[in-house]
Order: sequence, then structure tokens, then C-alpha cells
Amino acid sequence: MKGRPHIYKNQELILKAQEVFWEKGYSATSLSDLSKATGAGAGSLYNSFKGGKKELFKKALAQRREDFKTFKIKLESSEAPVQLIKDFFLSLASEPQKSHAKGCIIANTLVEMSFVDEELEKEAINILKQTENLYKTTILEAQKSGSLESKIPADVLAKHLISLWCGINSLRRMYPDKKILQQQIELQLQIIN
Repeated sequence: MKGRPHIYKNQELILKAQEVFWEKGYSATSLSDLSKATGAGAGSLYNSFKGGKKELFKKALAQRREDFKTFKIKLESSEAPVQLIKDFFLSLASEPQKSHAKGCIIANTLVEMSFVDEELEKEAINILKQTENLYKTTILEAQKSGSLESKIPADVLAKHLISLWCGINSLRRMYPDKKILQQQIELQLQIIN
């Protein structure tokens, strides 16, 4: 029973660190930033996460992977999973200004870590590919059941959604306007009918 509070405390620390990484990126986040955000001293951070800042960042990425697993469960139990995917994308238009500015920690990591840290780049790629695979499976099942009429191969549509995801996270920084974002997302989702 003694381990549980420590695990909970680490989880809380990871979520606080994730916010800093998400806003500033891996490279621009200092140990001082992490200490300030988490309330943990540098020594405590290194004792809790043996790989230091990089290990903590990997844990922050792993937390996003867990969030995607939650979305997968929702999709698998939904009577209209393709509509749930569309609704998810459309909901991005209504997010607050700060969310628009942050974008996606996974897509941000992919861009930031290309040519910088192959391990972190691959981790981001793996998470995006898992999401792509989830989209592909969902679309394929919808095509088989007849609830999705598009004859475009499921793998192509899934890659389209990943392209939309990565693109919209840049666009919403340029145009953090609900109307513009909603127009653009609706336009991109027309292919999935």
C-alpha cells in the first residue's frame, strides 16, 4: 500500500510536466521550468525519473498514448464511431485560445525532434501510427457495414485524418477563429462520407 501514494504523486507530476513540455517543447523546457511547475526539486525529479528530463518527457508522451486508448474504447463502444471521429475533429474549432496555441504535443514532438533525437521522434511517429491504425480499423468496419459509403481505401482515409490532424494543429495557431477552423475541418471531413 505504501507504493500507491508515490505512484499517484508521480502521475500528478507527469501531468504537470506534460503541460510545460506541451507549451514550450522539449528543447526549450528547462529543469527549472519543470521544478517550478511540479513543485519538485531537481534532485527529486532525477530520483523519480532516472533518465532525467528525457525520461520525464517520455512519460508525458506515454500519458498521451493512454488518452488515445480511452478514445479507442469510446470508438469501440460507439454505435456511430465514424461520426465520433468527425465530432472529435470538429470540437477542435471550439477549444480555447491556449489550446490552439499549444497544438498537439505528439505532432509538436515529431516536428521538433526530427534530426534532433531519433528516439523521441520515433515515439511520436509510433503514437501517430497507432492513431492512424485505429482510424483505419474504424473506417474499414464502417465500410463493411455500409454505414460509410466512401470507396476510398480505409488506409488512405486514415492517413488523410492524420494529415488533417497535423495540419489543423498548425492552422489553428495561424487562425484561432472558430468559424475559420470549423469551415476548414468540415471541408476536410467531406471525403469521409
